[in-house]
Amino acid sequence: MNIFISDKLPTFEQFASLHEASGLIKSKKGNYTREQLYQAANNSWYHISIYDQDQLIAFGRMISDGIYQALICDVMVDPTYQKQGLGKQIVEELIMKCKNSGIQSIQLFSAKGKQHFYKKLGFDEREQDAPGMTLIL
Repeated sequence: MNIFISDKLPTFEQFASLHEASGLIKSKKGNYTREQLYQAANNSWYHISIYDQDQLIAFGRMISDGIYQALICDVMVDPTYQKQGLGKQIVEELIMKCKNSGIQSIQLFSAKGKQHFYKKLGFDEREQDAPGMTLIL
């Protein structure tokens, strides 16, 4: 493997391919096109990509005010490359960007069944008396 990390947005084709392969597109609430999801990634405050040569194999992004709040979204790893620490590496890079920017509060949306992964990285579930809320239009 020839692995490298970049903070440049991958091409639409690379992004759409990983989104499909990872299964993340199936878990989205709402009906979004691949083009809309790519535009969302492009509008992010920060994103990180891991490649094996020219193949995008892992990706994650954050939205933020750049001062005190950040939200991690769309952490995805190609199934062929899972269980190799790439997801952890993506999250650690996103956390490092927050630390370097002085952001102290990081939230995230977790895919079903992935809470344990994020707990190992230091995240806590929200308290029962202060749950996150969602409104789907």
